[in-house]
Order: sequence, then C-alpha cells, then structure tokens
Amino acid sequence: MKATLESIIFGFHEILTWHIIKYALISGLIVISIWIGLGIFIWDSLVSISIGFIGLLPLKMMISDGATMLSMFIWLMVVFLTFAFVYMFLGNFILSKVSKEKYSAISLLLMILSAVFWIVVWIINRDIFHTKIALFLKTLPYTTVEHSLAYLLAGYIIYNAIIISMLFIVNLFNKPLIEHLSTKHYDSDEIQQHNKLKSFKYTLKDTIIFVIISLLAFPLLFVPFINFVVQIGLWMWLTKDTIQYNTASLVFKEIDKSLLKKHRVDVWFISFITVFFNLIPIFNIFAPFFGEITMFHYWKKIEKEV
Repeated sequence: MKATLESIIFGFHEILTWHIIKYALISGLIVISIWIGLGIFIWDSLVSISIGFIGLLPLKMMISDGATMLSMFIWLMVVFLTFAFVYMFLGNFILSKVSKEKYSAISLLLMILSAVFWIVVWIINRDIFHTKIALFLKTLPYTTVEHSLAYLLAGYIIYNAIIISMLFIVNLFNKPLIEHLSTKHYDSDEIQQHNKLKSFKYTLKDTIIFVIISLLAFPLLFVPFINFVVQIGLWMWLTKDTIQYNTASLVFKEIDKSLLKKHRVDVWFISFITVFFNLIPIFNIFAPFFGEITMFHYWKKIEKEV
C-alpha cells in the first residue's frame, strides 16, 4: 500500500506540471471538439433513442432520478460559475505573481476546491434539493420532463464517448508522455515497447464490455445512489486494464500475469482514484493521464523489488 500511496501522490504532483497540463489539454480539446461536431450531426438521433429508453421507466422513477440528474447539472454550473467569479477578480493578480507553470497548477487546484466545496454543500442539503426539484418537475407536463431527461441522457452518452476516446488516445500516443517522465525521473532506464498491440486489445475489449454492460444496466442509472456506484464501477472496469497493461508493457520486457494478479488490489485502487476525475467535465480529460503516470510510477517501484 505504501508504493500505491506514493505513486498516487507522484501522479497528482506530475499532473499539475505545465508539460502534462499542456499535453492533456491539447489532446483533450481535440477529442472534445470532434465529439461536439459529431454530436451536432447525430443529436436528434441520440435524443430519439434516449426518449425510447426513458419511455420504459415508471413516471415516479423518472421524476425521482430526473431530480437527481438536474441537481447534479445545477451543481456543475455552480462549480464553473464559482471558478469564473474567482478568476474574474483574482486571475490577473495571480498571473502577475506566479509563473505560467504555477498559474496552470493553481487553476486546476482552484477548480478542484470549487468542486469539493459544492460537493460538501450538495451532500449536506441533498434531501432538500432533491425534494424541491422533484416538486418542480411534477408541475411540468410529462413530455417536457421526458424530453429534458432525454437531452441529459444524450449528453451523458457523448460524455462517455469522450472518456473512451481519451483512453484510446493515451493508449496509442503515450510514448512522448512516458519518455518525458522517464527522462525526468528515471534517466538511466529503458522504455519497453514490446507489448503495445496486446495493451490496445485490452482497451478495445474493455470498451466493448463497457458499452454492453452500460446498456444492460441502463435502468440502474435511474436509481439514486446505485446509479453513482454503477457508474464508478463501470469506469473502473474500463480504465483498469488500459492503465495496467499499457504501463506494465513499458516497464517489463515480458508481462508476468502472476505479477499483475498479485498487485490487482493496488491496481483497482489506483483505478478508483483515477475515475473520480471523470465526475467533473474538463477534468475528465486528465483522468487517463493521471492513471497512466501513477501506474507507470507504481510499476517502476515494483520493478525494483522484483
């Protein structure tokens, strides 16, 4: 567990450096732009499909989880507004006092603090928020509620598509990132590239399984709390093998499955920390980078022990 915690701290430290922020933002914004463009063309189809799924749900469940989804959307807007107001008044002052690298790190930290603050407020008042929003939804026509939830569900589908795409990007183009880390922290170590195809196959397989299970578990996404647990579990499954095999293939000449099995609890825990980035839009583009960096550092420490 010590190696795991040290690796997680290392991952957080590196994700706040300008080089990693720049790498993540460039690739992330490209992926987001592509999916926004595709989303514009297929939006009506996505909404129609979403309406078909939502129409299978009882009205009571639709109202209850609609209140949960809407409260989370409001929470997200409040987080971004808080961050915007802070930077409106303090952005220029911070920029004048720190370097570009530190400015980027401070920006991420401020966003994290905004999210954490409003998460605490939301948890403390969740029953009040849920009741008020549910009462509001009951005053609306059924069609309005159905279409509103369909829009949110369509957005959720595109959001998951972005998360999957980022995993593939990191899987295929992680060499510059890992070489930077290796030069910076392990300048005498050689980067292995023998198992790249096998790592990609694991990502592809897990993506297919993720999509199938997501479809089968769709009704659970409308059950408060269970929807959160199911979503976190699905993201962990999607992420685990990618960051595990992708980084192990860069450290070891041959991947020993018994070694991976021995450390599976640590791998699951790192995946668990990684997927929490997915809970906040924009931060989700940093998730695979954090997982990759953390897991690579973890395997480097294990390599010394083998």
